[in-house]
Amino acid sequence: MRMSEKTKNILEWIACIAIAVVLTLLFRYFIATPTVVQQVSMYPTLKENQRLIVTRTFRITKNMPKRGDIVTFEAPLNSSSITVDNSNPVATYLDEDRGLFSGFLYNVIEITKKSFIKRVIAEPGEHVEIKDGKVFINGKELKEDYLKPDVVTISESCNDFIVPEGYLFCMGDNRMKSDDCRKFGCIPFEKIEGKVICRFWPLNTFGSVK
Repeated sequence: MRMSEKTKNILEWIACIAIAVVLTLLFRYFIATPTVVQQVSMYPTLKENQRLIVTRTFRITKNMPKRGDIVTFEAPLNSSSITVDNSNPVATYLDEDRGLFSGFLYNVIEITKKSFIKRVIAEPGEHVEIKDGKVFINGKELKEDYLKPDVVTISESCNDFIVPEGYLFCMGDNRMKSDDCRKFGCIPFEKIEGKVICRFWPLNTFGSVK
């Protein structure tokens, strides 16, 4: 039995829509995606409700973000209550088998997934010291022109350590109001979700973010 012209048109539309959805998801996961600032931890560099474009091309190139880059990453397990120290400065994540469908919803669609946005401060193998209200990398004071002049950096438990291989140490620019790696530890590469490349909303703030 020959397919009617109407049925053929419907199937063609369904196929086009399915292809468009797949391409959109692939672009969003591997190339770039928009995001919204929902925290005050990066103030004044970023403010709540600003819209950003985040690149994810490192998932293809394997070129991880560097010091000074602003990144988003999956929030560690119990990030609001956990505290690490110099002996084991790594974030804790719940390694669970979500299954194919649940894993797709969580990692690709990102339903129920909580993310943080912070700045990369130190890379693998670097010695981090937080003392006298400042940050030192391999014994040299880190120049942080993006901070407000009166900002001091304090860390009670995670303040003298070496960033493990495969991890990044990140902090918010609003140091006194940022739950970051000082509290929950360094972030593994596989939990980094993207690097901020520009801000597009509000329109009067459109442009690159440093």
